[in-house]
Amino acid sequence: MTTESKSERAYRFIRTAIDDGRFVPGYRLVLGQIAGELDVSVVPVREAIRRLEAEGLVTFERNVGAQVALLQETEYLFTMQTLALVEGAATSMSAAYLTDDHLARARAINERMRRTLDDFDPHTFTALNLEFHAVLFEECPNPHVLDLVHRGWSRLNVLRDSTFSFVPGRARESVAEHDGILELIAAGASPLEIEIAAREHRTATLDAMLAYQADHKPPTAAPLSREAHPASTTQQRNHS
Repeated sequence: MTTESKSERAYRFIRTAIDDGRFVPGYRLVLGQIAGELDVSVVPVREAIRRLEAEGLVTFERNVGAQVALLQETEYLFTMQTLALVEGAATSMSAAYLTDDHLARARAINERMRRTLDDFDPHTFTALNLEFHAVLFEECPNPHVLDLVHRGWSRLNVLRDSTFSFVPGRARESVAEHDGILELIAAGASPLEIEIAAREHRTATLDAMLAYQADHKPPTAAPLSREAHPASTTQQRNHS
């Protein structure tokens, strides 16, 4: 059996802490401190940080050092806008292929999400959220659209998307919206109705994050508003 290298162990330690939210965006990665926790020298920790920097998860600034990469606001905005469109389309195209078993699985996952609300864990909720939506879009018969959906979710993972960490109230709304989408599919609603519901569900999460960012901007910084971007929720609805 291959023994894990010290560098690999350091990488896994830091990457796990980033993924589960212990090391939040902007968190300073002090080499000596991490090395002490792992009982290794700073050399493998430095190697691990360079690897994470190459993956875009860590940045290095002179006089600051290594830190967990900050959320790229425009990247998050564009990714969510795109995902709203392609995932909405994929969900609507999947609807005709979803069986009672698919819907039962989706309902069960949503119930698990609902049970997490009282003792909220954003990381678990986000993982269940992907599992729920995957049931609804994976039967999409158009492989090109499905590939775009997968790319969007992968991009959110790189951005360490967990809007629910910042806006936990959004989680309860999201579960209720899931119920609505399932009801539409079960009732045999038109593809357009399903697409709009899935799209608006995604843009509602985006709107919650934008509102949070606007409320927490320094006074000198202009908020990232929907009005500044042509693909805003309101305009998407008007063109649906």
